[in-house]
Amino acid sequence: MKTMKTISRTLMIIGIMGAFVSCKSSFDAAETMELQNNRQAVYQEIISNPEHMTEFTQMAEQDQDARKIMMQSHMEMMESGKLMEMMKNNPEMKEQMKENMQNMMQNNPEMMENMRSKMTEKMMKSAEGRKKLMEAMQENPEMKKAMMQEMMQNMHNGGMMDEKENDKQ
Repeated sequence: MKTMKTISRTLMIIGIMGAFVSCKSSFDAAETMELQNNRQAVYQEIISNPEHMTEFTQMAEQDQDARKIMMQSHMEMMESGKLMEMMKNNPEMKEQMKENMQNMMQNNPEMMENMRSKMTEKMMKSAEGRKKLMEAMQENPEMKKAMMQEMMQNMHNGGMMDEKENDKQ
């Protein structure tokens, strides 16, 4: 009888210890993200929940490398026309994007210069773009001054010669 009590207590202690060990929760994000299915499930959960998406975006904005990736992706969307198409269907998004771009450009002159030069370069590739650029310059004296300075700089650096040669081809 005493042996039976000892055995049952021992088994109960082993059972409880086994429960503690097996219930130990350990989460390793890197290990979880190794599998494609796990990554897809995590991504889907983030994008399907607006609160999670907002939190994720805020975290990404705090990381310099993540911000660069997001800006690069944004630029690619702008260049492909996907962003304009999305904004055409969503006026609130269009207004928000306009505000965000203005704020970012005011806070980051390097970005402003980069965006301006990319837009100018893109517009100069087509006759319609050049026409729109000329109209915008007529309406905005500051833009006209900046464009004239850039054109003068290009002429001094030989940039205009390259463009003339490209037009001939």
